[in-house]
Amino acid sequence: MATASVEDVTAARGGPVWFQLYPTTDWDVTTALVKRAEAAGCPVLVLTVDMQGGSNRETIKRFTKKDDRTCSVCHEAGGGFARSNRHRPMFDGLDLSRVKGTTPLDMTWDYVRRLKDTTKMKVFLKGIVTREDAELSVKNGIDGVIVSNHGGRAEESLRSTIESLPEVVEVISGRIPVLIDGGFRRGTDIFKALALGANAICIGRPYLWGLAAFGQPGVEAVVEILRQELQLVMRQAGTTSIGMITRAYVVDRSR
Repeated sequence: MATASVEDVTAARGGPVWFQLYPTTDWDVTTALVKRAEAAGCPVLVLTVDMQGGSNRETIKRFTKKDDRTCSVCHEAGGGFARSNRHRPMFDGLDLSRVKGTTPLDMTWDYVRRLKDTTKMKVFLKGIVTREDAELSVKNGIDGVIVSNHGGRAEESLRSTIESLPEVVEVISGRIPVLIDGGFRRGTDIFKALALGANAICIGRPYLWGLAAFGQPGVEAVVEILRQELQLVMRQAGTTSIGMITRAYVVDRSR
C-alpha cells in the first residue's frame, strides 16, 4: 500500500527490507505481491492479521467534515479498489478488477499455511495479542509474531500491546521471535518491553513525525533520541547489555 515500490525502498536503504503484506481479496494479486517482494530480496514477509474486521475511525470522520480540500488530492472518486489504488507502484501491471479490499474473509489458518507455502521468505504474523493465537502461530509453522493492535485503530478495548505481551512471550517460550509495537515513545518504554520478553520493538508514528518535520535528518534524530533514552535507563538500572534486561526490572503494581 506504500507510495514507493519495494525495489526502490531496498535500493534507497542499500540492503534488504521486510515486506508488510496487506493481503487482497484476490489470491492471484496477493501472491503476485509476495513473489515481487521475494524477488526484491526481502527476507521476511509480515502478514497483517489485525484488520480483518476493518476499522471504525471516528476521528477521521469528525475531521472530514472540517476539511474543505477536494478528495481528488489523494483519492479518485468512484471505481472501487482498482481506481483508488492504481497509482500505488506495487500494483503496477496487476489486474485489480476483482479486488474488493485488503481484508479477505477466508483468512483462516489454512490461508496462512497456504501463503507460507508460496514463498521462501520467513513469515511473521502482525497482530497477535493472545496466548491462544500465539500457540497456534507456533503450531502452524510461523517464524515470528508481532504483538500489535494496529495502533488502536481497529478493535479497541483499551488493552494495550504492552499488557498483551507477557502472555504471548510466556506461551511462545523462546521458540520464535516476539516483536511488539504500539505507543512506544520513550526509551523507558523500550526498556519495559525488553524486560517483559520482547526480542525487538517497532516504532511507527515517532519516525513519521520526524520525517514530516525535518525529512531524513528528523527520522535519524528520533532514533537517536530513543537510543539515548534507552542507554540512560539501562545505566540507571545497572544493565550493561540488552541481555541483562530481565523481568526482574518490572514491577506489577496490580498485585
